[in-house]
Amino acid sequence: MRTFRAGLGVCLLLFAHVQAQTPRPLSAVPQSRRAHLQRGINLSEWFAQVYDRKGYTKEHFDSWTSAGDIALIKSIGFDHVRLSVNPQPMFTANHPNDLPPEYLAYLDAAVKMILNQGLAVILDLHPESDFKARLNEDTFVPQFADFWQALAHHYRNWDPELVFFEILNEPEMVDRYRWYGVQTKLVAAAREGAPEHTILATGAHWSSQDELVFLEPLRDPNVIYTFHFYSPHLFTHQGATWSSYFWHWVKGVRYPSTPESAHQAAQSVPDAMDRLSVIRYGYDHWNADRIDSEISQVAAWAAQNNLPVLCDEFGVYRVYADPEDRVRWIRDVRRSLEEHRMGWTLWDYSGAFGLVTKTEGRAAADPAVVEALGLKLPPGSR
Repeated sequence: MRTFRAGLGVCLLLFAHVQAQTPRPLSAVPQSRRAHLQRGINLSEWFAQVYDRKGYTKEHFDSWTSAGDIALIKSIGFDHVRLSVNPQPMFTANHPNDLPPEYLAYLDAAVKMILNQGLAVILDLHPESDFKARLNEDTFVPQFADFWQALAHHYRNWDPELVFFEILNEPEMVDRYRWYGVQTKLVAAAREGAPEHTILATGAHWSSQDELVFLEPLRDPNVIYTFHFYSPHLFTHQGATWSSYFWHWVKGVRYPSTPESAHQAAQSVPDAMDRLSVIRYGYDHWNADRIDSEISQVAAWAAQNNLPVLCDEFGVYRVYADPEDRVRWIRDVRRSLEEHRMGWTLWDYSGAFGLVTKTEGRAAADPAVVEALGLKLPPGSR
């Protein structure tokens, strides 16, 4: 018996060693689909981020983003759009698979408008925080899974080369292990609804690069993994009135970071501990190399697991950032992503992080940002 147990122990150790040494199977995401997700832009405040719930109306959907906007996106050289979709106006408690036909018709029209320009579209479920918080309730998770199954089933016959499903924008769940379990269930539900489509999955707690490299890959091979990149937040979110309270005091933060400029920016921050955060930023050497060192860790995770990765949000809040610094940061992030063969999706088209400024419904793109993205404005649009 002792000999048998010893032999069994050796076999288990050898099996574990072989498993550790054997590469994971290659992703089953077709290269043709990955090619459609190389250079994209987010469309916000159309089907999500409409903070007056009464704003989710036909009038809003017909006017916020026009066919001209989509044509401009295509003409600049983008190949895909990430369409933020708040599920809450479509979600009926205890009957989550009863999707309202009228609302679906509005969403279908928007997706068709995008596809008609030859652009791929990511349907990004982008609810408010109160909805995401309910995923901590065991009784709510199966309802959201049923909703995902119904939505995916609705789009099951739409071209899987061009229509992608993103499970959830920026999960706010701190428990990484719970999010892994919840996401696994949601992905399985979407897969049941649409067996052929590619699904986008992410890490916990705001989809940061830290959380992605923690994530254990899902068993579904037809998945692209995403992360959001806004580091360092003191620069990209200076003056913002959400998340960390003291950010709204922070203005004049420069990129790349230097001790001198950080000391100057810190003077506007009243709390000593918060001032110290700004001063430390100056000594953290945030520049192109520092950005690349962060993104390279995601690239290493992707290579180790043989998985495709997409950065489907990055950008700078443009209200207070120096325009030249903003352009420099966007260029540095874009170049790093491309060097590591990752697709990207700028946040966003026309909002506070926007590529364009709209005047009386007419959009004008920032030529410096377009150039920083490695793209070109069409003739006559300057």
